Amino acid sequence: MNNVRKGLWIALIVLLTAALSACGGSGKAQKVKIGEVTRSVFYAPQYVALEKGFFKEEGLDVELQTTAGGDKTMTALLSGAINVALVGAETSIYVYQQGSTDPVINFAQLTQTDGTFLVARDSAEFDWEMLKGSVFLGQRKGGMPQMAGEFTLRKHGIDPHQDLELIQNVDFANITAAFISGTGQFVQLFEPQASIVEKEGKGYVVASFGTESGRLPYTVFMTKQSYINEHSEIVQKFTNAIHKAQRWVQSHTPEEIAETVAPYFKDTDMEILVSSIKRYQEQGSYAETPALAEDAWNNLLDVMESAGELNERVEANKLVDNSFAEKVVNSVK
Repeated sequence: MNNVRKGLWIALIVLLTAALSACGGSGKAQKVKIGEVTRSVFYAPQYVALEKGFFKEEGLDVELQTTAGGDKTMTALLSGAINVALVGAETSIYVYQQGSTDPVINFAQLTQTDGTFLVARDSAEFDWEMLKGSVFLGQRKGGMPQMAGEFTLRKHGIDPHQDLELIQNVDFANITAAFISGTGQFVQLFEPQASIVEKEGKGYVVASFGTESGRLPYTVFMTKQSYINEHSEIVQKFTNAIHKAQRWVQSHTPEEIAETVAPYFKDTDMEILVSSIKRYQEQGSYAETPALAEDAWNNLLDVMESAGELNERVEANKLVDNSFAEKVVNSVK
């Protein structure tokens, strides 16, 4: 009888040990709430990390929510409703400019260029001079899409507030519909909206603001300094998972990526999804590593300064912590 009991105890111990090992030894995954500024094909590596189980491999239970807008996303982060925000790096500068005692720190870059394209209503051969005197359906004032757009226009000798009629009072979610219904001769659109407009014959992609405006810390995972101080292990695991996803995206085709992220875009045609991802891959929009380059940060400051949205030039080391990115990048070399 004793031998039977002993055997049962041994079997139970083996089962418990296996269960603990499967959970990374902790028995429970660590919860992390992400707030993404919008749902976008532009953020494909994030969805890859979720679908391929890269966060789970790191012992993280990630909950994703779309917080619809930079201001709402930052409010959610500052209030503690989310732990990590995926939003433009400029938002961390806005918080800093307001004198925050708990600054928002950029720790893992996801996209490294602007993600918008210039779409023209006319298919005639494009020249930037065509924008002069036109009606341009732009993005929200102070947001990265609009600032990168204005930066590009100025680079081509066009004053966005003097040389054309700039419309900025259309809500982000309604910009595509407004253009399709007849508003504007030019519009600035993300994918897959740009490809959808082309497929419907309502417009033509004539230029890329991502290519034109150069490398930027366009969309970055960020969190409060206090969260990093208290949960540095979680931030490292999170960054590890993002880098796994970045490497996966770099080594797979647009078709393979589209198939993986499709659950997040159930209303988007697969052909459109593939063409959108291909555009972003070809222009190098998806960051290869989570590390945020100083020259890209300085380019961001130039863009914000040009738009009149920068009170002072904030050095990268005040709002960027590359230690987590550098650790994971160096570990896979």
